[in-house]
Amino acid sequence: MRAIRQDTFGGPEVLKVVETERPVPGPAEVLVRTHATSVNPTDVWHRATGGLRDDGVPVPLGWDVSGVVEAVGIGVTVHKPGDEVFGMPRHPLPAGTYAEYVTAPARQLVRKPAALSHEEAAALPLAAVTAWQALVDVARVRPGQRVLIHAAAGGVGHLAVQIAKARGAYVVGTARSAKHALLRELGADELIDYTQADFAAEARDMDVVIDAIGGEYGPRSLRTLRPGGIVVSLASPEEAALARRAEPLGLRAAFMAVEADGAGIREVAALASDGRLRPVLDTVLPLERAAEAHALAETGRTTGKIVLTVGG
Repeated sequence: MRAIRQDTFGGPEVLKVVETERPVPGPAEVLVRTHATSVNPTDVWHRATGGLRDDGVPVPLGWDVSGVVEAVGIGVTVHKPGDEVFGMPRHPLPAGTYAEYVTAPARQLVRKPAALSHEEAAALPLAAVTAWQALVDVARVRPGQRVLIHAAAGGVGHLAVQIAKARGAYVVGTARSAKHALLRELGADELIDYTQADFAAEARDMDVVIDAIGGEYGPRSLRTLRPGGIVVSLASPEEAALARRAEPLGLRAAFMAVEADGAGIREVAALASDGRLRPVLDTVLPLERAAEAHALAETGRTTGKIVLTVGG
């Protein structure tokens, strides 16, 4: 099969198309013929630095997958060959979805919503499950709460806007003015152009802040919260330092790393099936242009997701 691999860490140019052995599903696993995958910040991070690994060996990139079950391993009862499925297998362990075939634990994949193309479905799993876990599992957003979402037009952000609205929240987003019309279509109630105004002065009485940017955004976001509010950081693991600053103010802070989650992807699939969650596709490229997709992702100016098509 064709797959994207790298021999060393570095820029997008290290990504190459190679021929490699097709994987075989083990017990409780399925083999998926990949139709589409997508590019996430964690892919860029692992490509450039190796992520948290310290053995100096690059991992096969890609965690999102949408495709068709080709074969099933011993003990699989939830899927059969021919089923259209999607999900985010194995994360944070390597999944290698930048490939024509991928194996995955069967219960980490769910049926693809009929309303979504494979490209749209592949854009959802990692980003949408991240948003779901941050908003629901960590922040426990309730109807009527006020939620501030940074980088609201980004891969995680535009999905977090929709999930927060589906939970009944009042949603404030930070984004450049050119992206405000789209975010209003997705349900945002209020928008702040961070290039023109200080969000910490504009946003008030927030219950929850979702921060996918990091750096000073965490400490500045504390100023927007009402007592008991929480900042959930997706970008910086300096949670202890931020928590120490938050506690005397009667606030909370947490860092969250997304985990492969069958329950979470089922919730995402249900929202997409109901029409309450739709991915925005910034760019769709074929697998062999993965390096170009990574270069685009590194600009930090995309709206929604970058998707790679793998097969038909």
